[in-house]
Amino acid sequence: MAATNKTSSTKTKTAKPRKAARRTGRRDPLAIRLLKQDHREVEKMFDEYEQLESDAEKLTLFNQIALALKVHTQIEEEILYPEERGDVEDDLIDEAYVEHDSAKKLIAEIEAMKPGQEFYDAKVKVLGEYIKHHVKEEEQPGGFFAQAKRGDEDLDAMGERMQARKEELMAKMGAKAPH
Repeated sequence: MAATNKTSSTKTKTAKPRKAARRTGRRDPLAIRLLKQDHREVEKMFDEYEQLESDAEKLTLFNQIALALKVHTQIEEEILYPEERGDVEDDLIDEAYVEHDSAKKLIAEIEAMKPGQEFYDAKVKVLGEYIKHHVKEEEQPGGFFAQAKRGDEDLDAMGERMQARKEELMAKMGAKAPH
């Protein structure tokens, strides 16, 4: 019985570093690394939002979230999705467009409101849940990113185009792209 516990404990210790390496995506091509980086940044912002009490701070942070999501979705829709058609299952691409559309509508609803209004915080929370679901579908084994990596596209060259477009969009929308 002691040997079983020792084996279980060894397996647990070795499983954690693999998960961390997969999540950081150090071996991922540039396009995937950039998108995952965006995902982590937005996740942090949603977590931070949950801790805020000041309406002014909520508005400032939500505006950052909205900008990040608008730029990210536009890059995916302009570059990633069209170029991955044929490499990624059509159903996954179609669902991603629909998920983006739902998120955009919710962002617009929130932007038309002010913090403190009824359902403002609830809508931000639901938006965060939409995004979390979308990210999971893109990043899970067999998901969008995994299929894209097995495809024929040069994801490093695509990443360079995506980074340039992100900087252009961030500048156009009055913000500086993070590096």
